[in-house]
Amino acid sequence: MKFLDPYRTIKGEERASVTLKELKTLWFNTGSLCNLACKNCYIESSPKNDRLAFITAGEVVSFLKEIKDQSLPVGLIGFTGGEPFANPHFMEILKTTLDDGFEVLVLTNAYKTIKKSFEGLTTLKRQYAEKLHLRVSLDHYSKDVHEAERGPRTFDETLSNLKWLVDSGFTTSIAGRSLKKEPMDLALAEYQQLLGSRDIKLTLELGQNIVIFPEMDPLREVPEISTGCWSILKKSPADQMCSSERMIVKKKGQEAPTVMPCTLLAYDEQFELGQSLKEARRTVQLNHRFCAEFCVLGGASCSSTK
Repeated sequence: MKFLDPYRTIKGEERASVTLKELKTLWFNTGSLCNLACKNCYIESSPKNDRLAFITAGEVVSFLKEIKDQSLPVGLIGFTGGEPFANPHFMEILKTTLDDGFEVLVLTNAYKTIKKSFEGLTTLKRQYAEKLHLRVSLDHYSKDVHEAERGPRTFDETLSNLKWLVDSGFTTSIAGRSLKKEPMDLALAEYQQLLGSRDIKLTLELGQNIVIFPEMDPLREVPEISTGCWSILKKSPADQMCSSERMIVKKKGQEAPTVMPCTLLAYDEQFELGQSLKEARRTVQLNHRFCAEFCVLGGASCSSTK
């Protein structure tokens, strides 16, 4: 069976692995609960999925302290979910992280739940305008495709809240998805036209304020990555997320959070790296389909834009 053996592919080849060069980005999963149940959510977030508990401000602080105690070169703290604004502790977490001097990136669906935090966000923006970044998930520039993924009546509400963020002066970016056989330049042009039609004054630049992730298809046949693939693909272990990133999750029923290699792998116990950043320096074996589909072959990184 593919991706089963951490050290050998199904063909018996040596499996590719990635060593942590230096920790530049630390992610916190705020909890798997979300106000939406998206069709292809890689982490299966929904209003009912509480497999990842809400992380607290105190738990976040313990890792921020470890960063400083070890003089780790972390330049960005990212928050993902679930929907971060569904976590009742999130505004306290956000303020604490910004107060501590870190640059912050928040991934949000910008659908309804975020509105209750508009006042608090405005206060934080006044204090930390250049350090606070919000990335809004807009799965496609067409309403039909977006709502096929996110659900009915989500498109207009998301765009309305995106407009509020941009008009209010927040550093805002977009996360979309590339569909099969859809040229990147076409997608970028269509996103820009959509924003123009809604009077959202955001000039998009790929790699700066919009990232278009590869489409994740659970039925697609995905090849395993062996050590020989690096030269064939002209790629390097140093290009992969897990060479410079880690994610903190708190699994339901666990007393303390756990460190995982990246934002994509939240549940698989074989990828648990320990309960401290020091323990999490271990090499990561690429024996998950997401490693191949999203990162190595897809060339994507969750922190690739702000």
